[in-house]
Amino acid sequence: MVEPVGNHYIVARPVYSEKSFDEEYEKLHRSHKTCGLLYLYSCSPKRIKKIALGLFPVASWLPAYRFKEWILSDIVSGISTGLVSVLQGLAFALLVNVPPGYGLYAAFFPILVYFIFGTSRHISIGPFPVLSLMVGGAVVRLVPDDYTVNGTLANASQIDKERVIVAASVTFLAGIWQLLLGVLQLGFLVIYLSQSLISGFTTAAAIHVLVSQLKFMFQLTVPGFNKPLGIIYTLESVFSQITKTNIADLVTSLIVLLIVFVVKELNDRFKAKLPAPIPIELLVTVLAALISYFAKFEEKFNVAVLSFRFQAPVAPDLSVFQRCIGDSISIAIVGFAVGFSVAKVYSIKHDYPLDGNQELIAFGLGNIVGGSFKGFASSTALSRSGVQESTGGKTQIAGIISAIIVLIVILAIGFLLEPLQKVFAGFFYPFFLLTKGRAVWVVTFLAALLLGLDIGLAAAVAFQLLTVVIRSQIPTCTVLANVGRSDIYKNRKDYTDIYEPEGVKIFRCSAPIFFANVEFFKEKLITVGFNPMRVLRKRNKALRKIRKMLKKGELQVTPKGLICVVNRAYESDEELDNNRIEELDQPTDLADLPVQIDWSTDLPPTISVPRVDIHSVVLDFSAVSFLDVSAMRVLQKILKEFVRIDIDIYIGFLDKLERSAFFDEEIKPTMFFLTIHDAVLHILLKKDIASSPKLKPTKVMPLFSSYAVLH
Repeated sequence: MVEPVGNHYIVARPVYSEKSFDEEYEKLHRSHKTCGLLYLYSCSPKRIKKIALGLFPVASWLPAYRFKEWILSDIVSGISTGLVSVLQGLAFALLVNVPPGYGLYAAFFPILVYFIFGTSRHISIGPFPVLSLMVGGAVVRLVPDDYTVNGTLANASQIDKERVIVAASVTFLAGIWQLLLGVLQLGFLVIYLSQSLISGFTTAAAIHVLVSQLKFMFQLTVPGFNKPLGIIYTLESVFSQITKTNIADLVTSLIVLLIVFVVKELNDRFKAKLPAPIPIELLVTVLAALISYFAKFEEKFNVAVLSFRFQAPVAPDLSVFQRCIGDSISIAIVGFAVGFSVAKVYSIKHDYPLDGNQELIAFGLGNIVGGSFKGFASSTALSRSGVQESTGGKTQIAGIISAIIVLIVILAIGFLLEPLQKVFAGFFYPFFLLTKGRAVWVVTFLAALLLGLDIGLAAAVAFQLLTVVIRSQIPTCTVLANVGRSDIYKNRKDYTDIYEPEGVKIFRCSAPIFFANVEFFKEKLITVGFNPMRVLRKRNKALRKIRKMLKKGELQVTPKGLICVVNRAYESDEELDNNRIEELDQPTDLADLPVQIDWSTDLPPTISVPRVDIHSVVLDFSAVSFLDVSAMRVLQKILKEFVRIDIDIYIGFLDKLERSAFFDEEIKPTMFFLTIHDAVLHILLKKDIASSPKLKPTKVMPLFSSYAVLH
């Protein structure tokens, strides 16, 4: 019966143990479904339709497309995004160490695949600088600048050809990994890449990108250093050749830097007044191409310019697969993590669902197709996706329009960009990324910066998992006390108005208990009061000594207890053990003694046993999500130790423990109570201290306890 009284409520109910509550209200024992592949892919017409729509999301949103309302916005957005994709494709190809034109393939084919299989409406698929740099690391390692063919030093054309094959093969293999993870429904693995890790990683990658562009800014011949401390070696190589700088490229770089910085600041400051951001990258690119062409920069200053050639698809090189397994896994994970993070931002903003597993399939197929057409790894970028969304993009129709823009550049007008200096292609995004990034996780940043992106990522993930393991191995354990003379129990260190029933300790563990932390849990529980095994052994040793002294007549039984009638030296523990130490761990047996032993009273002078002032221990496991087999065995052992020295135990997790054959003659289900307060009231009544002036049992208590022993 619940009776509201102002902002209080009054409840009158019996004191429930877990068992009595289940019996009174007839708890149902349900069998839980297992999450297996057979159940996941069980066949029925409804389920087949759901799977088909899930695999081809375009079939869900395209028929509902609002043509009159959305088409104009998608066209405008697609054109804007397409222009940015062209520039970024050219830029990021230089990071991969392949000719710039191949960046356009990476900006074209994955969009077509994502249109069919992707679930985000707003992200722009294509090259991403971090992935490009990671692919570039594998490319330089397998095809260095001093690459030889049949013992002969390869020329620039042969090196470019081999590097394109390696980049395409690594991308193809990364796509296979992503597709496999998606099919196996393992999209949840991205949670192990925290936002802090991704932020620190991308910030370090931004510096790698910027350093990699120095050779284009100064027009120097700098070899690739894909090894730990590679960024240091790169800087050393650049500064050792600084006197060979191409002044035209350097001056151009500084001018571009100044113009882009100023215009971006203006865009940010006046974004509320401008109908659209000033497309400074596009304007500078067109202007630079015109100046380079008419001023004949290539002839007069020997600057490096772009070249475009459309290439036929190619099969991946299986030998590259064997040498780049680690690179492909890193690329697959980072590509999905970054792409899904950006997609999630827009799915929340525009309130539509996002399927992580389907995104893995979409990214994987996109990289497989892109790698087949000599592209390199693709994902998405916040800047490019921001353009697609901020310019009014509603669906992936905008993505198709942007792909058409890229296709036009590949087939028709790419030659117009050939006079463009390479320094322009690689300059815009690294600067933007560096100014916007934040190194929130120093370890990730330093690892990726100094060890390289591939080894750095592995080290960062290992470090993050290590912190999780450490936190799980050291769970938060606290001693609770009654607060406010109510049914509320909190950490006794946090409040002054607390009450702890005499002889009762309430111990709370706020983490899963498993093989890695069960010993820590045991130690914390022992520090609450005492070591029950030590007490048990001391008592059994005392009983051995009492029996021995009674047999020799050295102890007499009196109405006041046992009295020692002789003075004798104290026997050592080794003598009392008598080579039967395993018997000391068994329950105390008082059946053959002529008197009942009260361990809390004074014993004969020659007998010493630790005094125990606790008679009940309540274990609050409301925050323990699971117990593994190892933890159950250790828990069972320590509970028996308490029970064997006459300490009452009250604990949770009844259902799981019942299924695990946890109970026996000593550990019984009757020690489980519905809430902490039920257990405490039961203890007070059992110990006949209900009349204590400190806390009188009452029938007035809330209906629900926020600190239930068992949910």
